[in-house]
Order: sequence, then C-alpha cells, then structure tokens
Amino acid sequence: MELRFLPMLTRRKLVYKVTYPNGKIYVGVDLIGTSVSYFGSPGQKAKDAIAADHADYRHDMTVRKEILWESDTATDAEARAKEIELIVATGANNPEIGYNRMPRFKPPKDV
Repeated sequence: MELRFLPMLTRRKLVYKVTYPNGKIYVGVDLIGTSVSYFGSPGQKAKDAIAADHADYRHDMTVRKEILWESDTATDAEARAKEIELIVATGANNPEIGYNRMPRFKPPKDV
C-alpha cells in the first residue's frame, strides 16, 4: 500500500479595510483567507462605537471592504505586523478617523 501525502493548502493572509457609511474605517487581518463575506471581528469597544454611530442605518447600510495587502507566504506574525503598520498608516486608530483601538492612538504634540 502506497502512502500519499496531500499537499498542504496555503492559507492566504489578508489585511483589509472596512469603510462605514460615516466614512470611518476599521482595519483588520484575516489569517485564513476567510470568505468574501467576512467583515472582521472588532473588539467590544469598537463594536459598541460602530453600533452607536450607525443606529440610524440599521435597516439599510452599505459597507465597503478593500484588501490592502495579501500574501500566500507570510507567517501569522508577519501578517499581524502588517495589520498594525496599516492601522497606523491609515489612521484607523485615531477615533476621529477609525474604530481600531490598538495600537493606542497618540496625537501629535504641538511644536
């Protein structure tokens, strides 16, 4: 009896940006290449803020999801690092711009 090994399926890693009707954004990472319908798993504080900001949109809301970065070869750690990089680069952790709460937003100091 011959043993056969199936090739390991590659898991595409993605960093995505979700834009809500008020223009605020959420940047997240998907480590397993979930389906196109996956829109992230923000933490409870972010979920609460999103719900409060969109109470008037409960019955009709359009949300946009963009893939900012993807890789078939990155490690989970590399994908998480890219997520942090893009959270900062897009300003998603600034409460005036986005819903990400980590890394903590540090407003620029007046010069």
